[in-house]
Order: sequence, then C-alpha cells, then structure tokens
Amino acid sequence: MKRAILIVMDGCGAGEAPDASLFGDSDHPSTIRHVWERAGSLDLPNLRAIGFLSACGVDLPPTGMDHGLGARFGRLREVSMGKDSVTGHWEMMGIVTPTAFPTYPSGFPANLVEAFETRIGSKVLGNKPASGTAIITELGSEHVSTGYPILYTSADSVFQVACHEEVVPIERLYEICRIGRDLCVAPNNVQRIIARPFLGDEQGGFKRTERRKDYPITAPPNLVDQLGDVYGIGVVPELFGGRGFRQVHRTQNNSEHESVLWSALESDARFVFANFEDFDMLYGHRNDPMGFAKALVAFDTSLGKVLSRLSSDDVLLITADHGNDPTTVSTDHSREYVPLCAVRHGLATRSVGDLEGMTTVGATVAAHLGVAWSMHGAPIDLS
Repeated sequence: MKRAILIVMDGCGAGEAPDASLFGDSDHPSTIRHVWERAGSLDLPNLRAIGFLSACGVDLPPTGMDHGLGARFGRLREVSMGKDSVTGHWEMMGIVTPTAFPTYPSGFPANLVEAFETRIGSKVLGNKPASGTAIITELGSEHVSTGYPILYTSADSVFQVACHEEVVPIERLYEICRIGRDLCVAPNNVQRIIARPFLGDEQGGFKRTERRKDYPITAPPNLVDQLGDVYGIGVVPELFGGRGFRQVHRTQNNSEHESVLWSALESDARFVFANFEDFDMLYGHRNDPMGFAKALVAFDTSLGKVLSRLSSDDVLLITADHGNDPTTVSTDHSREYVPLCAVRHGLATRSVGDLEGMTTVGATVAAHLGVAWSMHGAPIDLS
C-alpha cells in the first residue's frame, strides 16, 4: 500500500518571502537560519541529511542517508494572502486564499462585541491585541473575581477567549467559542475562534493549559475531502473542521504528537498528516531562540525514528506552515518561504530550488497516492 506521511514543523520558516513587507515583516525574518546562528552549531544529523538545513539557508550540504533513502529539498513560496496555520495548511491541501482574513489591531468592533456579550450572557474583558501569556497575567485576577471571559486577538485573524478552568468549566468555554464562531461572519469573518483555558492564581501565576481548541472558518473542498479517512495529528483536523479525518485523540504538544505518530504509522491509513507546534507555540511566540533550538534537536531524534520505519512504498514530506522568527522584535508569525523535504527509497538527494505555492505539497501527495489533482501547483519529481 502506498502511503504519504506529512509532518508540518509549525513556524519553521526558511527565509524572508519577497512580499514580507506587505505583512508587516520589515526585519528580514529567517527563522531556522537565525535560530541556528543564535544557538551555535546544533546536532541535527537527520534534518541535515534530508536537506532541511540547506533549504533553510544554513550553509551545510545534505549528508548521505541510511536505509537506501534519498531526498528532494527546496523552498515553497506561499501564494495565499496570509502567514498563519489555517492559510498554510489549507494551501498545502490545494486551497489558495486570495483575500486576507480580517485582523483587528485596535480590538473587535463594538457591535460584534455587544452581540457576543448578549449571546453568552456576560461582559468580556480585554478586547485588544495581546500575547496570550501576558493577557492572563494582566487580567487573570479580574476574570477570576468577575467570571467575565477574556477576549483578545493578535496580528493574525483570531478571536481568542481565555477562561480559568475552575471559573468557567471547559465545556462552557467551548460553547462560548462556538457562539463566537456563529457570530464571526462577513465582514467579520475571523479565520479562527480559539478557546484558551488556563489555571493558577495571582500569587503563583496563571498558566495556560493544554485543552486549547480551534474553531476555524469552514474549509473549501480540498485534497483531504478527496482522500477521506486521513489520520490527522495535533491541530490539523481542527483546521479543516474535522471533515475527512479519522476520529483520534487530540494531542497538544510535540511529545504527545510523536507518541500518536507511531500509532498512525502502524495503522492502515494511506495519508498521515501531523502538525508539531511546539516550535511556534512555545518558542517562536515567546522570542525564545534557545528553546526553539532544543525543540529542533528533540525533533531530529524523532525524525530519525521515522526515517528508519519508512517502507519502499512510503513518501515522507517535511515542511512548515509559516515562519515565526524568535530572534526578531515581533512575537507574531513571519511571512517566509517554507522548507520542503520529500524523502523516499531510491532517490538521489538534490535540491529542487524555490517553487511557487505550498500546493506543491498536496500535489506531491496526490501524485504518490494516484489521486487526480486539478488544483493549483504541480508535484515534485520523486522518480
């Protein structure tokens, strides 16, 4: 059985995109290269072997691989108008987003907030762009005393609701977010509503828990729909509203994702689609290049285990959905090229250069699995 395995290294950008300035990125982001330079030489033998480091601008050519494996490697330029997880993952599956989703640098409009408060039967706190960790530090105590949900956004098109799990039960928070999803329609068709639960107190500090849940706008038809029965890991099924995915346990961090990945590789799924988000969530958004570097080292070890398990009918794709350079002043995503490495038995390792469209990922998956592809982009040659 032919099988495709796609692992998205969330936030692991491969260098400033030509249109980065249009997205507010004027500080020349280059996530992986800058992390490498800041952390010093890292022990990443598997990422080097598949050409990932070279694709990301680190001056190290790929080395030979064991098990008769080889790789094609290069960079993809996103053609959608965005620099976030939804537009990135959607484009991989063939959905090009020509118009950017709305963002709210001054907070959400009064009529939307009023409608939200009416539907949930409560006032809200915040209503401004903020770091998720900073805003619960700022407003956590007031939330605990009033029970009012904390509403905030970021540079992305997100409507985020933070609640203390002992003040607002988790299922009630999810219900509140579903109400937000119902209300966020054009012109306020916010891309994602995100539940952000937390725990703690003023003395010991507040800390987000790992029961986050995403409610994106409905995805148009895409490759996942064509294939069906996709084994999604991490946030991936939520980004597509669960449509076309198997029912599996929702994992929340790289360690959990790795554990479920082994189950996926032992299953009969033809397409395994995983997101490893710690790079972005824990380190990119918190401007922590050293933490980012440690996460790369840990992932490299996991990658070695995946490589050793590939059969002659498998293709492994490693890519990213956007950048998130932790060495810049910004704590937001960055508009960058993304790396693409395609690994299989019998390939001669070589660069494919810079290619147009993250749709190349889906086209390559479709070609390997023998599925018709009529969307933007073309597969890379894996012969």
